[in-house]
Amino acid sequence: MQDILALAGRAGLAALFIWAGFGKLMDPTGTMQLIASMNVPLPIPVSVIYYVAVVIELGGGIALLLGIPAQSIAVILAAWSIATGIAVHLPMGDRVNMINFYKNLSIAGGLLYVTAFGPGALAIGAGRRI
Repeated sequence: MQDILALAGRAGLAALFIWAGFGKLMDPTGTMQLIASMNVPLPIPVSVIYYVAVVIELGGGIALLLGIPAQSIAVILAAWSIATGIAVHLPMGDRVNMINFYKNLSIAGGLLYVTAFGPGALAIGAGRRI
């Protein structure tokens, strides 16, 4: 039962990233316009941020779901969740953004749990530790 729950947990965490990454992949122009409108102070072109986001979210989500290598991917996705939470959702005084910021922190917490305890036996990368 523990391994089934671990798989369900990974699937739940991965679903958000797969959905977000796929959405970005299907609308590159709209996504790049949205990224540009957020005025995140990064010295990186919007197109580079876009491709990094697609790879991390879609690729990382699929890898987490499959468990290849789940713990390493979970660390990357946790860092991504925290970074995007701070960069995009942290403006103080905006209740909706603060809720999304705390959701990002919660997602990062779940991912760190995968990092600490592994993906369970129902993963392609089961048994590998970082």
